[in-house]
Amino acid sequence: MKQTCLINTQEHEKPTLPSLCGEGSGERSLQMRAIIISMFCIVCTTGLFAQDANKLLADIDKNMSASSRIVESTMVVHGKRNDRTMSSKSYSIGMSKSFSEYLSPAREKGTKMLKLNREMWMYSPSTDRTIMISGHMLRQSVMGSDLSYEDMMDDRKLSEIYTPKVVGEETYEGQKCYLLELTAKVEDAAYHSQKLWVDAEKTIPLKQELYAKSGQLLKRITLSDIKKVQNRWYPMKMNYKDMLKDGKGTDLIITHIEFDKPIPDYIFSKASLKQ
Repeated sequence: MKQTCLINTQEHEKPTLPSLCGEGSGERSLQMRAIIISMFCIVCTTGLFAQDANKLLADIDKNMSASSRIVESTMVVHGKRNDRTMSSKSYSIGMSKSFSEYLSPAREKGTKMLKLNREMWMYSPSTDRTIMISGHMLRQSVMGSDLSYEDMMDDRKLSEIYTPKVVGEETYEGQKCYLLELTAKVEDAAYHSQKLWVDAEKTIPLKQELYAKSGQLLKRITLSDIKKVQNRWYPMKMNYKDMLKDGKGTDLIITHIEFDKPIPDYIFSKASLKQ
């Protein structure tokens, strides 16, 4: 038995939706439903990603930041012909104060650096002089490494510098990661934007890419040997690679670290540089 379609023939009435009769009408109806559902999901997911991005960045800050930090570390600078290894001990309080002293090798022993807010000084025992690091000098290499003085100075939380956006998920080094894009919201950010591969379970970055405003990739950091330290996840090894020069980068290996310990005020003084 054939299906009959009734068509309204009044002059001034025009159909506003496709006819529900005839071949293909059921398929068109399903397609329209699918489009509406997809649009709803996109709107909901966009809002969810925005909310999750801020929380994700806050969780990263909880792992990576602290009220104070005492760190013993080894820095290995991979050169074209050979590697250079230096050890140091550093103290920091929040984002405003830090003090570092190089312990070895003999050539670098006694070199000290002090940061107070946005100012930095370095003492060299070979010349018995203290110099202020400022302006274009902040972009120079520290001890021939892939780190700049600017890298060492900016200890602010990422959430204070950048606006985050989750742009997807990827697998990196066998770990499920959220891909997080950061765009600077302050004028004095060392890098205009960053891209982070964040371990979905531990909420710690496993890789960071740092970009200039032009979009040029300036530096890549890979973070590994993630360990639980005082109820937080922290990378005990970081490789900094300056993408504008050759080489295998610089390894920063943490041999001991303590968080939220009291540090005497006298350490963060210019007098301590020559002591």
